[in-house]
This record gives sequence, C-alpha cells and structure tokens, in this order.
Amino acid sequence: MPELAVSVPLGAGRVTRDLLVGDPASATSVKAARRHARELLAEPVRAFLSLGRPDLVAGTSKTFRSLARITGAAPSAAGPLVRRELHLVDLRLWSSRLAAISAADRSALPGVSALRAPQLLAGALVAEAAMDALGVETLVICPWATREGLIIRRFELLDAQIQREERQTSAML
Repeated sequence: MPELAVSVPLGAGRVTRDLLVGDPASATSVKAARRHARELLAEPVRAFLSLGRPDLVAGTSKTFRSLARITGAAPSAAGPLVRRELHLVDLRLWSSRLAAISAADRSALPGVSALRAPQLLAGALVAEAAMDALGVETLVICPWATREGLIIRRFELLDAQIQREERQTSAML
C-alpha cells in the first residue's frame, strides 16, 4: 500500500463541466481552470514531495492515454505492453492547441473518441499542472485505469484468501 494516497476533485469531466465555458473554451475559462488545478494540487503535491522526489510518475486514465497518443505515443493497436510516455514539453504545446479547437475537431485527432474529446482540454490542463507541480518532465502511461487496478487488487486479495483457506483445510486433514 502507498505511504500517501490523496484524491482531488480534478477529473476531466468535472473540470470541463464546472470551469470550461464555450466550445472552444474561452481564454478566460482556460486560465481559470489552469489556476484552479494548480491551487487544488498545491497541498497534496507538497505532501507527496515531503516523502522525496518521485522515481516514477504514472498516468492511469483514458484521458492520459489520449493525451499521450496525440503527442506521439504508440496507438493502442500496438498493444498494452508498449511503453507510452507523456512529455511535458509536448503537453504544453498541445494544451494550447486543444484550447483553440472545438470538441468536434478534437475528436478527429488520433486516439481521441467523440466521447472523450469534450474533456480532453481539461485533462491536459490538469496533467500539465500536476507535472509542473511535481517537477517531472515525463510520465509513463499505465495501460490500465484505476478501475482495472482495483479489480486486479481484489482478485489478488481473493486469491490470497483462497490460498490461506486451502492451507487451513490441508492442515486439518
């Protein structure tokens, strides 16, 4: 288990719905969303950095996968085990590009679905704020999202429980 786990209300859907006005989003709302992300991340990032500099930072959502794809990472057809990274320098460039185009135009980008396109800008702004705050230039894209991680962890716990019960049963025989 991690030493520190923090959840902040910065999901791409929420930030899009609550802060980004217009399609494409207005410059004022983009600036407000960027500031909001930095403010909400400040305290949790301080807590993380008090534990030391991270050796590895991973992005675990479909939004991160889409951002990596538009910045040049391998397509999903290359398989889940191909290393994909998101680089801050590329993300900065694409954050500006995403802010300037509509959701319909975003959906034409490689790896961006029509469902994900409206919230991709918000995801880019939050990712950029997080990478800046953590002082990382690159993050690794995890092929699985949080939901899959929780399912895998549950299977591991169930497997461990079954093994304990089998040992107890064989000890009683």
